[in-house]
Amino acid sequence: MLDTIPSIVPPAPPIHPRDLPPIRLLLGSLRNSLAIWPDYAFDVAFNRNTLFGLESAFINDPSGVRHIMATNAANYVRPAMTPRISRPLIGRGLFLAEGGEWRRQRRLLSPSFTPHHVDILLPHFIAAASDLVRELEGQPGVDLSAAFQVAALNAVLRALFSLPDQGERDRIGVLVRQYVTGPGRPQLFDAFARSETSFAFTLRRRRAFQKRWFAAVDAIVTARRSAPRDADHRDLLDLLIAVRDPDTGQPIAADEVRDQCATMIFAGYETTARLLFWASYLLTLDHNEQARLRAEVAAFPPERIKTLDDLGHWPRLRLVLLEALRLYPAVPVLVREPINDDVIMGEPVRRGIQVYVAPWVLHRHRKHWQHPTAFMPDRFAGQSSPWTSGGAYLPFGAGPRICIGAVFALAEAQIMLASLLQRYTLAIEDRRPVMPVGRLTIQPSHAPMFKLERTRPR
Repeated sequence: MLDTIPSIVPPAPPIHPRDLPPIRLLLGSLRNSLAIWPDYAFDVAFNRNTLFGLESAFINDPSGVRHIMATNAANYVRPAMTPRISRPLIGRGLFLAEGGEWRRQRRLLSPSFTPHHVDILLPHFIAAASDLVRELEGQPGVDLSAAFQVAALNAVLRALFSLPDQGERDRIGVLVRQYVTGPGRPQLFDAFARSETSFAFTLRRRRAFQKRWFAAVDAIVTARRSAPRDADHRDLLDLLIAVRDPDTGQPIAADEVRDQCATMIFAGYETTARLLFWASYLLTLDHNEQARLRAEVAAFPPERIKTLDDLGHWPRLRLVLLEALRLYPAVPVLVREPINDDVIMGEPVRRGIQVYVAPWVLHRHRKHWQHPTAFMPDRFAGQSSPWTSGGAYLPFGAGPRICIGAVFALAEAQIMLASLLQRYTLAIEDRRPVMPVGRLTIQPSHAPMFKLERTRPR
């Protein structure tokens, strides 16, 4: 199947024939981290660079990735830039925890993300998907980028807090978007910061946001704790409140509950919304694939979903989402710093340098993928969890720190997209290419208007 010449190659930023000059590279990485790569990056396994005196190593080989993310993961920590940008949104939750604290949090939270518990959350996803298609009813043209952000936030707030209140959802959504497009954007000072608090004068807007954001999340958690509970309709907050430390028997502290909730809101909202957008965009480029998906969903409509096993009736839909995550990974660049000297793929790596793994490049690497820039969902046929093997596919990270919510995110995305395709054919009349822009996540260069045409009578 993959030996055929692909016909669908979605637009992407140009690849440079050689390394950009230092100033262009630095400024370009702040504007769009996908538009800075030289051609050789998509062929080499290891490369060194020095920018303004800062040494870095670029790892582009599965064995090297496994060494950093799994085999010797304890030696690699996030650089100061990551918590500087992320801490105001997610506090001290699982994503930013390190060492023993990370191991404690992961051990406490893992039981909440078993398939059985994700089954409990499926009704919340179905309700959010129903809200989405109802909101789109009668609109011949719609900004699906914005619609998916609303829908994904709806889904995560329902799953986390059983929160269907639109006013509260809108308030949370505005806060997150204000941060991502404002103080949360990377700055030059972040690139040169040696600690999380370096250049403190540049952090004022982020700290002010954190106060407002944590107050909003605390208010939701407090209101939800005091609300009457329905034993037949559980959510993630129920599971968090029920967590007990196996060593002490104590529940997790209130501020930790808040930080874990904040982490889940951002991770489950922004990344899923982007996945839904890019998958929908790809389907407007490949009409045959879209038709196959609609037939698959018609044969087993979303209202019949009761358990995760039921999602097995949509195998092609899963393949499309996996391929969308390859072409548009949730996080385009991962950065780590070794705390001790190490050797990666036979190359010495000094303590404190920056080690880069770029899923954007790795997912399009010419040595690891056939027709790497093409949209070809069949490349994942027969692979149940391709992110757990190899090391060339990192939609959810890798190793012990692989995303705890991967099953959660894919289930939500399948239900959302299936509910949309059950009712509509998707098209875009604007011929301008939608270019991916790398920031915290991969965003579209502009929000095209999608044309929605009903596929069945009302």
